Amino acid sequence: MRLIDRSAPSAPVLLVQPREPLLIYSVDDHGESLFIRTNADGAEDFKIVTAPLSNPGREHWRDLVPHRSGVMIRHLHVLAGHMIRLEIENAKPRIVVRDLSDGDEHPVAFAEEAYSLGLQPGSEFDTTRIRFVYSSMTTPAETFDYDCRSRERTLRKRQEVPSGHEPAAYVTRRLFATAPDGEQVPISLLHRKGQPLDGSAPLLLYGYGSYGTLMPAAFRTNLLSLVDRGFVYAIAHVRGGTEKGWRWYLDGKREKKPNTFMDFVACARALIEAGYTGKKRIVAHGGSAGGMLMGAVANLAPELFAGIVADVPFVDVLNTMLDADLPLTPPEWPEWGNPGASETAFETILAYSPYDNVKAQDYPAILVLGGLTDPRVTYWEPAKWVARLRATMTGGGPILLKINMEAGHGGAAGRFDRLEEVALIYAFALAAVGLD
Repeated sequence: MRLIDRSAPSAPVLLVQPREPLLIYSVDDHGESLFIRTNADGAEDFKIVTAPLSNPGREHWRDLVPHRSGVMIRHLHVLAGHMIRLEIENAKPRIVVRDLSDGDEHPVAFAEEAYSLGLQPGSEFDTTRIRFVYSSMTTPAETFDYDCRSRERTLRKRQEVPSGHEPAAYVTRRLFATAPDGEQVPISLLHRKGQPLDGSAPLLLYGYGSYGTLMPAAFRTNLLSLVDRGFVYAIAHVRGGTEKGWRWYLDGKREKKPNTFMDFVACARALIEAGYTGKKRIVAHGGSAGGMLMGAVANLAPELFAGIVADVPFVDVLNTMLDADLPLTPPEWPEWGNPGASETAFETILAYSPYDNVKAQDYPAILVLGGLTDPRVTYWEPAKWVARLRATMTGGGPILLKINMEAGHGGAAGRFDRLEEVALIYAFALAAVGLD
């Protein structure tokens, strides 16, 4: 990062710190000092340091908020008298406000077990107010102004649901599943209040778990139509994301990628054991790298699922990662490994690649969606996978394939076309569990 003095625009730009492999940092200005969020010195979940504006290089960085493993600092915002950070621990975000005059800190508290939180930095420096957006799986998005000094919050806007919505009619929960290696995997849940928890309810279980992407427990109006029909909705915060810090991501990539799949299966079993659903009452859903997850769990534990929805699924992993002529393959090697250069990477990917591990066994009903012009997951990947499933499986199904001839990786582009796609997925989920 380089800084420009607006009062002397012809002066040379100031380099904060030269580029280094794997070093990440971002800068906030505070007069003659800089506040820097960085992963330097092994701070994989990030720490906050200060540096003088006159000498901003790494040798002058001094810890202000030290690194804490498992507590990931995702965002930093600095005002004249306060420093605000957004961090996440155990899949639960929080805002922490620090008074720069005395170092006193306090969190901005929320009552629900699982929720989504976003900080909206403003352009004013000499103020005590910040703005954030809160939502949960039951609560529509709410925009608040918060006074860092008085600790008062003021609701500025609430998301409108034209069809009407009563948050008290729903319940959101946070559970933990125990993975085979003992890790505790967070699960976010939504269901109607009074839902019988006797194992009879159908459940849609969503998962992703790649690239460090965090899956927020946020409000989505589409889900209400499914939950109102008796479904429980759950998000499995599996390894490969950053819900439990950077290590959670590292433990779900490359040679540790199978952890992602085992976590998802553990979440399904935990939900069955807790009475939220039963065997063959779960519909699994994931897209892109999450579609790889769907293909893997279809091979690993088909007996658990009534149906599986795989959006633009990355299922022919080995062949794709071996094809360096595909323009998006080399940039993907840091995530999955390069099987053309590493025997270990080859054997690891071969062991889980969904296409290469289709077995002569019964499979649940599977809906596979692809896009003809998809540059990330080429349309022939889901087509090949479906063909092998149909030729190899001993029973179950059906295996359904829909290639959108006017879409790429993001699915249907138009507003109403996208809603039709969601409706197709939900109709499949209802049919898979025997509901109209």
